[in-house]
Amino acid sequence: MVTRGIRGATTVTQNNEEQILKETAVLLQEIVDRNDIKPEDICSVWITMTGDLDAAFPAKAIRQLEGWELVPLMCALEVPVKGALPKCIRFMVHVNTTKDQHEINHVYLNGAQSLRPDLAAPSNS
Repeated sequence: MVTRGIRGATTVTQNNEEQILKETAVLLQEIVDRNDIKPEDICSVWITMTGDLDAAFPAKAIRQLEGWELVPLMCALEVPVKGALPKCIRFMVHVNTTKDQHEINHVYLNGAQSLRPDLAAPSNS
């Protein structure tokens, strides 16, 4: 078993708690579903947001999910690069897995699909 990183990103249209928490939960669920993982497989989740989002900690949405109470979560501010995608939430999920690197499914939703169109495959559901 090895530890792999799963990338994910999404955007919101407004800087409010409801949208930040909702889209955070949607992104996490897509990562879990597309990679067939469960909370006990997760080493940690690193979450960043762009500086224009300050209405909520996205980790709050994850901590409220059943089974995720003990998963280490960390929120940070994304590097403020001029011209970067606004209102963006990014994940780096560290997971223990037997999958090879090419078997990992990264998830890019909403406006974040523009960040990595090569990886922004549609949902399998």
